[in-house]
Amino acid sequence: MGQVVHTLPEGEPVVGVTSLGGVIFVLRWKTENQVELYDIVSCDLLCYMTVPNAHGFADMTSCEHYHCVYIADHIIMCVHRLDVDGPLSQWLVEDKPRSLFVNAEHNVLVTCDDVRKIKEFNSHGHFIRQMILCDEVINPIHAIQPTADRFVVCHGNDGDSVNRVCLMDGDGRSIIHSHGRQPGSDTDQYQGPVRLAVDHYGFVFVSDINNRRVTLLSPTLNYVRHVVSSDKLKGDPLRLCLDIHRRRLYVADNEWKNGKHTAGRVVVFSV
Repeated sequence: MGQVVHTLPEGEPVVGVTSLGGVIFVLRWKTENQVELYDIVSCDLLCYMTVPNAHGFADMTSCEHYHCVYIADHIIMCVHRLDVDGPLSQWLVEDKPRSLFVNAEHNVLVTCDDVRKIKEFNSHGHFIRQMILCDEVINPIHAIQPTADRFVVCHGNDGDSVNRVCLMDGDGRSIIHSHGRQPGSDTDQYQGPVRLAVDHYGFVFVSDINNRRVTLLSPTLNYVRHVVSSDKLKGDPLRLCLDIHRRRLYVADNEWKNGKHTAGRVVVFSV
């Protein structure tokens, strides 16, 4: 199991967390349209960054190569780019973005669940390609790209007959292998797999929101172990970020009350 090494302050529910350089970036549901920046060692709050023209936050990720942070805006269907040492910009997705991932080519993968598409853009928002996922992948929530010719996609909402993680070919049309089946709490089951992360060796971390745990899978999606269990969290692990260099896993831990997420924090685990 991963060990808790830090806990960032509780506040509004967390909808995005990522790290870049010596900073942890935290995105919350709130009206100020601000990103919180924390020191990666002490976890002290450093400052805030404002996201101009933002309307709704869905996800966040970062790119070491371009030294920037991307934020998905599901209301105006765009991605905001925050250059840490430069200007802020945005570009249209033209479908509602659900989640983000930066691949080895430093391009941004945008998962659009309503239309079952993965769209790829370069860092400045120029459209490269899109993949329409096969019919078996219902409600794709997050897609990552461990290798140039493979994707890993998690899918399944409340009420769907299948909740699982799929290893797919390079065009998203064929499932090579999968982990999961009908919703449940066994080691080969999920109840809302909502976010993925991958390490240098291709091992996949899966945030399982309703089981309140994070599962580790092998590169071929075989079960390895649970790295975060429900007793380490107050609520639902809604977002996930892996700092490969420091071996830190950042988990957005959001409390659920009266049918909605009411508060959130980020728990930092060593893995």
